[in-house]
Parts: sequence; C-alpha cells; structure tokens
Amino acid sequence: MDRNPSPPPSDESDEETTRVDAIGNTVYSKHWLFSTLMRLIELVSPEGEDTEVSDSRAETELDEDLENEICKVWDMSMDEDVAVFLQEFNATDILLGIIGKSKCPRLTEICVGILGNMACYKETCQSITNNNNLVEVLLLLLGDTDPPTLLETSRLILSCLSQPDVSNIWIDQIHKQCSVRENVCFIMQSSTNADLLGKIGEMVDKLFDLDKELMLKWVSDLKELPDASTTEQEKMAETAVVPCLLEAARQLRSDNIDGLEVYMHILQLLTTANEGIQAIVKTPDKGEATWTLLNDIVCTDLCQDDDPAIIVEEQASVLSSTLAVLSAMFASNMEENYIKIEQNLPLLSTLLRVLLYAEESQKKPSEVIRRPSVDKSSVPSPRSGAQKGKRREGDFHLKILLGICSEFLSEIFMDISKEVVSNSFKEGVLSQAMCTCAFQHLLPLYHTAVERFHAIVTEVQPDTAKQLLLGFPNLRS
Repeated sequence: MDRNPSPPPSDESDEETTRVDAIGNTVYSKHWLFSTLMRLIELVSPEGEDTEVSDSRAETELDEDLENEICKVWDMSMDEDVAVFLQEFNATDILLGIIGKSKCPRLTEICVGILGNMACYKETCQSITNNNNLVEVLLLLLGDTDPPTLLETSRLILSCLSQPDVSNIWIDQIHKQCSVRENVCFIMQSSTNADLLGKIGEMVDKLFDLDKELMLKWVSDLKELPDASTTEQEKMAETAVVPCLLEAARQLRSDNIDGLEVYMHILQLLTTANEGIQAIVKTPDKGEATWTLLNDIVCTDLCQDDDPAIIVEEQASVLSSTLAVLSAMFASNMEENYIKIEQNLPLLSTLLRVLLYAEESQKKPSEVIRRPSVDKSSVPSPRSGAQKGKRREGDFHLKILLGICSEFLSEIFMDISKEVVSNSFKEGVLSQAMCTCAFQHLLPLYHTAVERFHAIVTEVQPDTAKQLLLGFPNLRS
C-alpha cells in the first residue's frame, strides 16, 4: 500500500447513532419502540392467517416475552419525552386499534395503562381527547369485566378530567353515554377490589365537583318514572347512586380510609344541593340506611376514646365530610323528627370529643411535625417548605372540621330535651369540661342555641350551669 492504514473506526459514530436513536433526552431507543409496537399490531392482526385462527390467537394469554416488552413500554410512557414521542408516532390510533381487536384482558389493560400515562401530560392528553373514537371506546370500557382493565380505565378518565383544557369534552361525552352511570354504579355495588373502588370513587368525585348538573342528573333520573313496572323499578334501583355509594363505602371502611374519605366527600357534594339531599333522605327508608352507616363509621371507626388527641387532625378530612352529611340529614328531618337524639348519644359524645381533641391538638402544634434534632443547614429548603405546607393543610382541614362540628352541635342543642341532657350527664356523655369546650366553639355565632342548652343545664345540673355562667357571663339573662 502507498499509504498508511486507515485509523480504527471511532466510537463517535456509535455515540452519534445512539443519540439519534434516543427518544428526547432519554436513553430509550426509537427503533426498539417501533419494533415492539409493530409486534403488538401483528398480534391482533396477523397476516396470512384466516379469521378463525386469528381469533384463537387473540383469545390466548400474552406470550411472556412479549408481555415483558410491552410492560417496558408501559413503564417508559411515564416519561414525558416518551409520551410525546408516542403521540407523534400516532400511538393513540395504534392502541385504539389494538384495544378494539384484543380479546386478551392483560393486553387491553396494558394498552389502556400506556394511554393513562400519556394522559398525565397536557399535550398528549389533548391528543387523546381529540380522538373521538378513542374517548367513546374508553367510556364503554367501564362496562368491562376485568378489574385491572377497569382500574386503568378509571385512572385514565380521572387524569383527563383533571386537565382543565379537556375536562369539559369528557364531561359532555359522559352526559351523552347513559351507560357510564350504569357501569359505575355496578362497579360500586358489586366490586370488592379496594383499589378499583377507590379509583372509581375519585373519578365520580371529580365529575360531581366539576359538573353540578351531571351530579343532579345522576341522582334525579330515577324519579322520572313514577309509574314504572316492578321490573323497571328493580333495574332503576340497581343504578340508584346513593345506595351504590354506601355499598362501596361499606367495602372500604375497614381497611382503606383514603377510599372511604372519597365516598364521604361524594355524599357531602350531594348535600350542597337540595336535590342531592332529597336523593339521600327521600328514599323509601327516609335515609335510614345512610344515617345508620355514617353514624356507625363516626362512632365506631373514627376518633375513639382511647385514641390520642392528634388523631382528630389525621382524620379531619374524612370526619368533616361524614359529619357534614349527618348534619344536613339531621337538619332536613327536623320536622319529621325520625332521628332521635336519645338514640344517638354516642354521636353527641363524638362531636364533643372532636372539639376537645381539636383544642388539645391546636395547643401542641410542634408535636405534630417534631423531628430529631439536626443541623438546620443540612436540611434542604424544599423539604422544610413541604413540612410547613403540610402543617398549613392540616390546620385548614381542622378549621373546616371545627366549623362543621359547631354547626351540628348547635342544631342538636336547639332540639335536645331536658330528659336527654339529664341522662347525658348521668352517663358521662356531658360534663362541665365538655360543655365549656363546646361553648367556646359555638359562641358567639350560635348564641341562641347555647342559651337554650344552658337553660336546660340550669334545671338538671344547677352547679354546672353556675360554673359555665362564670366562664361565659354573656349568657346571663
């Protein structure tokens, strides 16, 4: 040779190839993603096979290697760069086609899960929402029988409802598809899957919070057929929203307080409109099932005598919602008076305990966020800010709880009889300390209720009444 040998190939070309093949700023390969999606398409639409063979294959479980590969796509789609790339690659149409043809529950679940991850980002959520066929199919999937698929479907819909730019589009479609309510009610009434019930509850909670008209439509539609046949009435009863909400709450109350909180908040949303309250109290049992369940949750599951005072702050949100519903029911049934205070002394005791515990909790705020001593310079400022934010959030929920408890107690004080007050002191439900705490929270806003209650105490416990008068001289006639 007349020249020197060529230098060995540089690694720079390999690096350049890798960089070009990478998705955005990630290390994920475009080529690998293409090939995996193509394998998915071939799985549901194999070439060179007749329809019968194709259907047979589609009904079988996923090949383990392929399942691992598409699960990697599922994980990758959590990255925004990957989600955007999938959108640019028209993955929404591809996944829609796969979902439409798939007879494999696991495959459907994964495809919906990928879309659910994509829906977490504004741009890709908009792309999903703009695909009318996809939105329609996803809403129809709420009638699927596979719990994991239902979980991913409800998660996806919740993500889209949480995006302000597209939420109205989803709400409009839900208005049009009556099957959504029927399917949601069936899940709440029949499922024992805590994760699924929790996510479906979050979806309904978001729907009702965004669209009061939809909420009232869901709880009022059952009144439109007063002359319906027995069969029609039975079918309607299966989609009655309030009983379905209660059944889901029963399933969650023992081991999923976060899920229970969601359903209590849905019921609280109903009480913000007269039609919603009527849906609760104008049932054949006049809301007795609702009252019994919620009363039992408050008196049996939450804020017990042997709990530390700080528990009231931890349970403030679920307590607020539950007590708000009970308070609305109590107030709406004053005239019928089917809710008897003498039969609900444990509830009165709980209300007083909540006020007392909240007062103790507020006196010792430092104990709530107490941490081992450390060098302050070593603590990152974002974490310190998060702790302050958590404290403020706790205070916010606690103030709401105190307001609801105070209003509820004022209603009870306006209705309570001398006999019940006397028995409450004898049974230890009422005491001077409890009354003092209650008066501190009720005055001056509920002066009339406190004045009436103090007059009864004067008759049954004159010494206690005198001591209360010393602490609250404005009660003097």
